[in-house]
Amino acid sequence: MAEAWDAVVIGAGPAGLMATEELGRAGHRVLVLDAKPSVARKFLMAGKSGLNLTKDEPFEQLITQYGEAADWLAPMIRAFDAQAVQDWAQGLGSELFIGSTGRVFPKAMKASPLLRAWLARLEGYGAEVRTRWRWTGWDDEALAFDTPQGLQGIEAGAVILALGGASWARLGSDGAWALLLQEKAVQTEPFRPANAGLLVEWSNHMKTHFGQPLKGSALQAGSLSSRGEAVISERGLEGGGIYSVCAAVRDGSDLKIDLLPDLEEVELIRRLSRPRGKASFSNHLRKVLKLGAARTALLQEFGRPLPHEPEALAQLIKALPVKHAGLRPMDEAISTAGGVCRNALNNGLMLKQLPGTFCAGEMLDWEAPTGGYLLTACLATGRWAGRAAADYLASAATR
Repeated sequence: MAEAWDAVVIGAGPAGLMATEELGRAGHRVLVLDAKPSVARKFLMAGKSGLNLTKDEPFEQLITQYGEAADWLAPMIRAFDAQAVQDWAQGLGSELFIGSTGRVFPKAMKASPLLRAWLARLEGYGAEVRTRWRWTGWDDEALAFDTPQGLQGIEAGAVILALGGASWARLGSDGAWALLLQEKAVQTEPFRPANAGLLVEWSNHMKTHFGQPLKGSALQAGSLSSRGEAVISERGLEGGGIYSVCAAVRDGSDLKIDLLPDLEEVELIRRLSRPRGKASFSNHLRKVLKLGAARTALLQEFGRPLPHEPEALAQLIKALPVKHAGLRPMDEAISTAGGVCRNALNNGLMLKQLPGTFCAGEMLDWEAPTGGYLLTACLATGRWAGRAAADYLASAATR
């Protein structure tokens, strides 16, 4: 016979653990199941670069980073905004600091202390965590799992699905759950890479610039723009600046770089028009533009043959077209777009086709840039789904 629990949470990442916290706080017996040998692997991997928890900015500014999903996510993020994320982390004993750009990090600059405190809190609520339990769908009314002990069934009054998107499969987000939900007539959108690097087939002269940051530039693709930093890598361009505009590139917009965003085109033309005397054209550009090695290399890479007319060259410098081979493969992306559609869910993130089953985190169809926005929405949607599931269980108890 299948085990019976008040609630089952499938996926032990930030969204699933936050849903567990809400259900446990409401007094419910919760079983947390994850396919991997340990929990929150992507969370821990993010912590290797400092664990950017959120962005310290008002809700009105924060919500603009979620694009077309902003209206949908607004009540969830308003209820658990940047300040709430900080209060929650501090409540788990994590000392925080705010960087110069407003990004919020634990002073420990890693995720493991926060995760240990979080798991201890969940254990105090009576939640049980099991790993190496891979969800395979349903067996009649029971949830079915492939486990080290063979096939197992679990019955639950409420189910939270927090299985992630379809990037970094080795950390647990492989998107395999989409087929299981589609078999139940749940509407989903195809997965697409988000926050992904750009593939560029460089000329040989670029090798000496691999690893160099691209500073002092502005990126533009479609309606998206960024002054964030990018890095010239062996495979192309990556970093926060690229991630901020990659959704538009993915959807077909051309990418252009303004190599001198703080200089008006008319001033640039004036500088380029200065007499160069006996100086070579390249030395003349070096002196009047002061682009530095990385920006000069990109100008040569994407702009050759460079026009000698000041007006034409100024236009090129202000909107240098980036010749690329598309985004990095989806499994190498930091996150993904696509997943469970808004129309497939009610206002409590419960699946309309599967009463009592809720979804949270990156498996929902939304995307956001890096910089704390991804984790904030995962926590907020997990909290929202957990509270809705607790309300659902309370309502069921009175029926």
